[in-house]
Amino acid sequence: MIRKIIHIDEEKCNGCGLCATACHEGAIDIINGKAKLVRENFCDGFGDCLPGCPTGAITFEEREAPAYDEAAVQENKKKKELQEKMKHLHEGGCPGSRMRMLEQPEAAESVASAPVQLVSRLRNWPVQIKLAPIHAPYFEGAKLLIAADCTAYAYANFHQEFMRGKVTLIGCPKLDAVDYSEKLTEILRSNDIQSVTILRMEVPCCGGLEQAAITALKNSGKFLPWQVVTLSTDGRILD
Repeated sequence: MIRKIIHIDEEKCNGCGLCATACHEGAIDIINGKAKLVRENFCDGFGDCLPGCPTGAITFEEREAPAYDEAAVQENKKKKELQEKMKHLHEGGCPGSRMRMLEQPEAAESVASAPVQLVSRLRNWPVQIKLAPIHAPYFEGAKLLIAADCTAYAYANFHQEFMRGKVTLIGCPKLDAVDYSEKLTEILRSNDIQSVTILRMEVPCCGGLEQAAITALKNSGKFLPWQVVTLSTDGRILD
């Protein structure tokens, strides 16, 4: 069909990309530094791209072209929105769900040296907050470690430095979708807990675990020594 459609003069085009941004239908792409009308059926002929062109490279012309396909335009917009959401998931949004590759230096090992035998410091079971009992013999006189799930994987010496000599409870409020404060309050209130260490990651979602533990400390009616330790996503203790 003969209809009004844009024409791009590649000699005048400087490849700034303003027209591609202005075209809400997605008809224009920048290819090899030049704007090109790559989807003629996406061009509605209204010319939103014209005013933004600093070199006057875009004009109207009447010629043979496919009809404007609104359904295809809408489908393309949905596809782009999905791509943006996926990009946000992997590159932004919650840092705890951001895709990353961590480069960790390998420790030099001597072939002649004997391997170090690591010892588990786990003193209780179950360890998940949502599965833990309110009353248990191991809570009496215990130093309590309330740790985010990810901390054991992020920190290499987790057992020796944090679990040793403590009763360990772990959880992730984001994955469990629960408020641990009520259960933690009952554990602190009903047992002879000596101290509380809260171990969390630097990501915002771990704030839910910290807040639940602090709320439990306040609601327990007891004055217990406590501390919060925060780990970076690459396994360092942050100040």
